[in-house]
Amino acid sequence: MSLEWSFIKQHYLKDEIKDQIIKYSKDRWIALENTVGSERIFHRYFRNKEPLKISNEVEYKKLFLEFKFRTIYASINLYRKIDKDLLKDLNNIYAVTPIFDIDGSLDDLEIMKRIAEIIISELDKYGIKRSAYLVWSGRGIHIHVHEKAFTLNYHPLDIAFSIVDFIIKRTKDEIAKEIIKAKNTDRELKVENKIDIQRVFTVPFSFHRFLDFVCVPFKPNNLNNFDLSWVNPNNFKYDKNWYEFEEGEGNELAEIAVKESKGYTGTPSVTRFLERRPIITPKEVSKIRKKEGKIGRFQVMGLLQAARYYLLKGDLNKAKSFGLNRAIFYAWAKYYRPVYKFSKKAYYTKVLKIAEEPEEKFEVIGNEKAPLGPNGWFMIGDREQTPEEFDKNIKEKIEQYTDFENTWKAAIEYLKRFPEEVLKDQQLFFKKVYEPVRDKFEEIIEKYGKVNEEK
Repeated sequence: MSLEWSFIKQHYLKDEIKDQIIKYSKDRWIALENTVGSERIFHRYFRNKEPLKISNEVEYKKLFLEFKFRTIYASINLYRKIDKDLLKDLNNIYAVTPIFDIDGSLDDLEIMKRIAEIIISELDKYGIKRSAYLVWSGRGIHIHVHEKAFTLNYHPLDIAFSIVDFIIKRTKDEIAKEIIKAKNTDRELKVENKIDIQRVFTVPFSFHRFLDFVCVPFKPNNLNNFDLSWVNPNNFKYDKNWYEFEEGEGNELAEIAVKESKGYTGTPSVTRFLERRPIITPKEVSKIRKKEGKIGRFQVMGLLQAARYYLLKGDLNKAKSFGLNRAIFYAWAKYYRPVYKFSKKAYYTKVLKIAEEPEEKFEVIGNEKAPLGPNGWFMIGDREQTPEEFDKNIKEKIEQYTDFENTWKAAIEYLKRFPEEVLKDQQLFFKKVYEPVRDKFEEIIEKYGKVNEEK
């Protein structure tokens, strides 16, 4: 932290900065922060115990008489009256700014910009075209939707919470794919909904609390142009029209989001509220990190078993039935039930006991017998596994990661490398074919899929 108080004060008192901070801060509860040594000092009240506020130039300049500070924060709430006894009164809040919080390492700036672009694009789909703006927070990006874009008769906290909740959930998969690319060198990259009744965010044009950056605002059309040169305290850049909005522009989104997310004020407890407030972090997407470009074990087993049957018998539809059947069978062996919700008792009575029934209800594949249903498909319990169910539970899941036809070709090519006695032996197939690739099947796709493409 190298900026001197004289430089900070001079920045804040420039007419250009002062006017815009007052415009943004009017009717918000203000907080100030400074750091002395390793201690963070946070002010929310004047010495007379009145809440900090900036309604005009006189009140703004009063801050500099009473406090020495570096960073200015403001509530997401806009109040009818900023009075210490009314700050938690829901009826005293007349507007709330929906804000999406993207936070991370400076090394991940480009990833944060892509995440912001995902959120902005989703907002645009729901009609937010003029009322969104972004603020560089110092180590991330805050995406604001102007509070006056909403004119519906819902509580503004419900609108703000629901919009952030709804949009994050709508874009969660796309955001997760970006988060897993992050370097996280000094700070985890995360996206979260921080909307609550006491929340404050950095005021546009404030300094970051320890980095020598100005938290500049800009419009979505400048997102790709933004870089850290914009936040240089000696020569910062921003969009002159950053605070523009269109009244009522967000009503369609608010109507949908409130009905979908049920709002904030109706939440019975803080615990329940926090549990359902979306947050996307590297920990949250660790499973996606492991599976990025991969397919799950259940799908690997189903795919390889189908390819096995096809090479031995030559019937594609029957192969699909067999592949799903064997995947379920092995899943059950580990008490994992991804598709069929049977009890353990049903498994032992319906799946295993059937082996004692007449031979004609089975088909033999090498040294393995699999039960057949009345329509000729393989079955577990009293349910047949059809080709259509294979497509739903194996093919469609694989297609979430990669092209299925190429994956199928890769599986066939991979199995051709094994002698027929391995394909016919249930245990050898599991140990030599499936087990070595169950967690890295993308390597098989890369190696053998390309072989097929070249052919």
